[in-house]
Amino acid sequence: MEQATVLIKKYPNRRLYNTSSRGYVNLNDLAALIRKGEEIQVVDAKTGEDITRVVLTQIIVEDAKDAPTGLPLELLRQLIRASDRAGQEFIMWYLKSAFDTYEKVQDAVQDRLKDVRSAALSPLNLVKNLLTPPPEAKAEDELEQLRRRVAELEQRQQTPRGRGTRRKA
Repeated sequence: MEQATVLIKKYPNRRLYNTSSRGYVNLNDLAALIRKGEEIQVVDAKTGEDITRVVLTQIIVEDAKDAPTGLPLELLRQLIRASDRAGQEFIMWYLKSAFDTYEKVQDAVQDRLKDVRSAALSPLNLVKNLLTPPPEAKAEDELEQLRRRVAELEQRQQTPRGRGTRRKA
């Protein structure tokens, strides 16, 4: 299901009005919406012109004031130098590729964390499965699988991390 775009109207007095929540917002509020994954579109209330890029740029500038780390100076210089359309398109393509890669890495990290959590819970599940007797036909196979899994987990636990000795169980 595709989420609806939040429409923001910018009035001549520089006030921003969120048509969804029916209230005035500021740049920090818009940044919070974006960080939550909301899609926003900002239009000039008088002309209807889409000014989303300008407002998003303002958010980045405001964030840079508070955080001296901001965007690297060399990147900012390159953005200014890329005044021709081909240069701008290349930089935008490059940045989009970099952010897409970053998202993929973040997703992979989250997947690995889920694996770690499930591995941490495996001993609990193992005990639970041992206490619950399986049907007779499958008992031998499942018991053998559990034994292999326990041996595998013990092997992992005995593998030293940066040490020269192994711990015996």
